[in-house]
Formats: sequence, structure tokens, C-alpha cells
Amino acid sequence: MTHVRPLLGKRIVVTRTRPQASELTVRLNALGAEVIELPVLRISKEVSLEALADIFLELGSYDWLVFTSANGVRYFFEEFNRVFDDIRSLGLIRIACVGDGTGKRIAELHLRIECQPPIATADALADALIETGSLDSGKALVVTGNLNRDLLVKKLEAAGAIVDCLQVYKTEKVDLADSPVAADFRARGADAILFASSSSVESYADQAGVLKLAAGATAPLLGSIGPQTSTMLKVCRLPVDFEAATPGLDPLVDALVRRLGRK
Repeated sequence: MTHVRPLLGKRIVVTRTRPQASELTVRLNALGAEVIELPVLRISKEVSLEALADIFLELGSYDWLVFTSANGVRYFFEEFNRVFDDIRSLGLIRIACVGDGTGKRIAELHLRIECQPPIATADALADALIETGSLDSGKALVVTGNLNRDLLVKKLEAAGAIVDCLQVYKTEKVDLADSPVAADFRARGADAILFASSSSVESYADQAGVLKLAAGATAPLLGSIGPQTSTMLKVCRLPVDFEAATPGLDPLVDALVRRLGRK
């Protein structure tokens, strides 16, 4: 019989930004884990008002509005609602997204998602959009952050789409030198660290000196949300001790439980 709290007594480090970490923290706490929130990235709104004005003037000409993150949804619609007073100003634009978290944020706005691949990667999103057969000379607006890779845009353009990008947020590394949470991690360690993006891996690796474990501290296993994050772990010469079966928070937690869970 499976233990109802398989992570009881395990210390798990969550590296997501604090607003993003809450959902994951709740899941891990429910499984019995002691969660250490150690955000290695900071996300904030950053949008060019000039670019925004140009995009909003042409909003009715786009066939697709494409989101690759929940942050993109949040900050895009903050600006949309500031400029427009009616959601119908979106016109007939179709919405595409990647990831359950992104889809949930769109659904909260009572908007219909017309394209969301089962695998939460930009590559899969591009393929799903191409399969709709609507991209030849179609126009797509891709809402991004400052660190988004251009693979999605390149694949859409190769399929004949006219693609514009609108950056609405920026991701920055957090300096952990004076963090009391980092000090606790150095002193005690943890059973596992969860990484949900390649940029979080980079920030963690860049601060290896600040996060160096004291003698006797528990050396954590490193868990990855998917192939891109695992690739970055390898680039940074860090081990991939476990990986989600498919990119997503639930599969990541499942992989963690399989690796560390009590039976």
C-alpha cells in the first residue's frame, strides 16, 4: 500500500519565483514535504509603450495570439485592459498557448484556447499551430519575455506565417548572497532541488559559490521539468537525477515521488 504522504520528512527546494512557487509548494506540502522556497529568478513587467501602441493599433489584423507562459498572459492583459474597456476588442483573434499553467490563466479570463499541444514545449506548440493549416500568410502575435528562445518564431515563419513579438516582462537573476534561505540551505542542504526552467538552472549554477554546502549538509538530488532544462543542467555540469516524464509540474512532482517517496 502506498504511503499517503510519500515525501514526509523530505526537504525539497523550489527555485521558482515566489508567486509561481505557491502552487508547487501546496502540492509538495500535501505530500508531506518540508518546502524551501529559494527563488533564483525575479520576474517583472517590462513593455515598450511604443511597441505596445503599434501592436494594439493592428490587433484586429492578427489571426493568432500566442502565449508561452502564464506571466505573458498576466502582463499582456494588464496592458490590454488598461487600453481597452471591452474584451471584444480582441476581435476574432484565435488564442494558442503552451503549458497547463498558461492555459489555466487564460481560462480564468473566460477565453477559449483553440490550440494547446499535449506536450508543454515551444517546439510542440509550433507544430500544433502548423497542423491547423492556418499559417500560410497568416499573422501571429507571440507574447514573450526577454529570455524567450526564438525557436517558436523561426518555425512559424518557416511555415509561412508573418510573426510579430511583443515582450511584456523580463526575467532577472536574484542575488542570493544575503538570503537567509540560502544560508539555511548551505547549512543543512536538502533532499532534492526542483528546476522548472533552463534560466533557473543558469542562475543557480552562476551562484554555486554562494550555495556551496557546509560539511555534513545533505547533498540534494536535482530534478528537471523537461528536456530543455535537463540540457542546461548538463551544460552547467550538473547532474540530472530525475526528469518529468512530460514537461509540467504534475509530472515533475510524480518523478520526485518515484525517486524519493516512502512506500
